[in-house]
Amino acid sequence: MPRLAIFQPDIPQNTGTMLRLAACLGVPVEIIEPAAFDVSDRNLRRSGMDYLTHVTVTRHISWRAFEAWRQESKGRLILTTTKGAVAYTDFAYRPDDIVLVGRESAGVPEEVHRAADARVVVPMQPGLRSLNVAVTAAMILGEALRQTNAVPHPAPSET
Repeated sequence: MPRLAIFQPDIPQNTGTMLRLAACLGVPVEIIEPAAFDVSDRNLRRSGMDYLTHVTVTRHISWRAFEAWRQESKGRLILTTTKGAVAYTDFAYRPDDIVLVGRESAGVPEEVHRAADARVVVPMQPGLRSLNVAVTAAMILGEALRQTNAVPHPAPSET
């Protein structure tokens, strides 16, 4: 199953929204610290609501710690970036992919760009800079889950 990685998040509300998204989709999350806020339930509860107990979150103390884990787990790193080389809908996702979103304020440093196995972009109208990071995560994770047949299927209704 694809995973979501959040690089040094700036805004707790966006992180909480992405954790709620991951809980609903059954996607594990990797948080790469340091964050610009204390990564605690208290800071994430407003947007993550009661979904936080339904998501598997692993915290990595640094980019290097995350990269060591990733190399060991052999996950392919898919960077979401406005400088992406291919539209996210044209990319072929695999179950071991790790979809990485950058900081709201600065994206990711060049070191992270170099480490990425692929860079995908959400195409937008000319002259517009970027989407909200949680919206981007939802779009790209949705496509990755669709392609890998990992979209959750709810139990049939009892009506």
